[in-house]
Amino acid sequence: MIRLFETNRIRSVTELEGIWEFATIERGDRQVSSYPYLLPVPGCWENHPALKTYRGVGVYRRTIEVCETANLRFTFKGVSHTATVLLDGKPIASHYNAYTAFSSVVSDVNAGTHELVVIVDNSFHADSSLHQPNDYYSYGGITRPVVMERVPDTFLERLQFTPRRANETWSANVSATVANVGDKPRNVRVRCNLAGRKFDLEAGVVAPGAVVALSGSSEFTSPESWSPDSPKLYLLEAQLYTDEDESPCDDLIERVGFRIVTTEGGKIQLNGEDIVLKGFNRHEDHPHVGCAFPLALMSQDLDLMEDMGANTVRTSHYPNDERFLDLCDERGFFVWEENHARGFSIEQMRHPKFSEQCEAVNREMVEQHVNHPSIIIWGVLNECASDCEEGREHYVRQLNQIRAMDDSRPLTFASHHRDREICFDLVDIVSFNLYPGWYGDEDPGELVDLARGWAEAAGGAGKPIIMSEFGGDGYYGYRDSSRVRGTEERQADIIEANLAAYTARPYLSGMLIWQFCDCRVTEGTGWLLTRAGTQNSKGIVDRYRRPKLAYDVVKKYFRPN
Repeated sequence: MIRLFETNRIRSVTELEGIWEFATIERGDRQVSSYPYLLPVPGCWENHPALKTYRGVGVYRRTIEVCETANLRFTFKGVSHTATVLLDGKPIASHYNAYTAFSSVVSDVNAGTHELVVIVDNSFHADSSLHQPNDYYSYGGITRPVVMERVPDTFLERLQFTPRRANETWSANVSATVANVGDKPRNVRVRCNLAGRKFDLEAGVVAPGAVVALSGSSEFTSPESWSPDSPKLYLLEAQLYTDEDESPCDDLIERVGFRIVTTEGGKIQLNGEDIVLKGFNRHEDHPHVGCAFPLALMSQDLDLMEDMGANTVRTSHYPNDERFLDLCDERGFFVWEENHARGFSIEQMRHPKFSEQCEAVNREMVEQHVNHPSIIIWGVLNECASDCEEGREHYVRQLNQIRAMDDSRPLTFASHHRDREICFDLVDIVSFNLYPGWYGDEDPGELVDLARGWAEAAGGAGKPIIMSEFGGDGYYGYRDSSRVRGTEERQADIIEANLAAYTARPYLSGMLIWQFCDCRVTEGTGWLLTRAGTQNSKGIVDRYRRPKLAYDVVKKYFRPN
């Protein structure tokens, strides 16, 4: 399953889910003598008993059948962490970053049987600035769906929908990116159908090997708005016409919602109404599937969060599987989505590829996920060097990049620098990662009041404030009346003290617990040795989604009625 709705009615789409051959090889080697494993795609290779801790290079292989000569577009929704794709032994694509999709078009593929090979490198190597040992586990493999499409020479690459509202009148800006892989220029036009209204985008010419963006706008008569209480979704259907043809040659469908997000008077508003975000940080991690979640487990996570009364999930610390975002759209669940850059010191941010690799994941995150109404916040650079001028340059660059691509959502980043923070003036929402009761004995109420003062002094005056991380370890089943650190009782006490303080402070616009579920972390030395059993155990449920004592505490504050 690629998405939770039909994305094309004209274009031929084939999912490449199934069993692929697999082998491990040395880094730098492309010769494979045999494929001893059969692994599911999507999936993580760590689920195989012989590969539970393997970190290195693996090769996936399968054959595809082509009935007639065609242009084939291959899209990989997620490969962890670096991918090189070959068709019949010829490289057709390469990509860095596990959490965003990439595509490649191969023209005029002849009818017959063809070999598709994907070389996956999940090692921590010198060319990688973002994929580093971390407080979560970076799995290996083709971890998200793969799709093969037959496309004409000129086709629709993507759509972008931006809703606007003036008084009670809704309008929308729509942009269609059109690609031409043929050998002659094409006159192109795009016709859209949305919420019962048909409209055309501007016409244009796309040269061979080029892409163009065609834009247009339209007003809509009283469409239903998207909200948690009524998450109304509409299909945005686009059809592409070339030259003087009267029939469309290609189509693309997105699913969108009419809603606006603002930050006025120190609050966050959805469609003009103040909202308070109550929820969790969540990792894509499960002992049965690694990060390659099937729909049933995605749905179960949302069921549990909603049962506790949550309305928000933060995709810590990378863009999430688009099917999970589809579920959030359908359920009216708010999402803070952020890029893949967590906890880097200024020395690490000096990596020669840091800016380039962050720019790529930011661009891909926004281009691929911008149409999800559930995403109400973009985030960048969690707990990085926002306390120095050199680090500030990275924040300026990345926030400006995202704002230029999408001006309809507020921007933020999660800071742990307390009164040393110097970048709050750059964002729309101020966010703090603070752990009173766990990493220190501070009173949560006193600490959040101090944080409000730090924000006021550091460029955050008048802006909404979110407590973006707080919590403490609780090992499932470790219960003891002593309530010492690590017991479920101690974790419940910490969560209760934090939530009691935050829900009593009307100036807070959000509280996101660290974290929803326990997760696997990278095995290592240094601070990673503090993670017993290579686990981050701050989840309100454990890795198997079994509730801890803190579960009912959360429900007490998130859904008091």
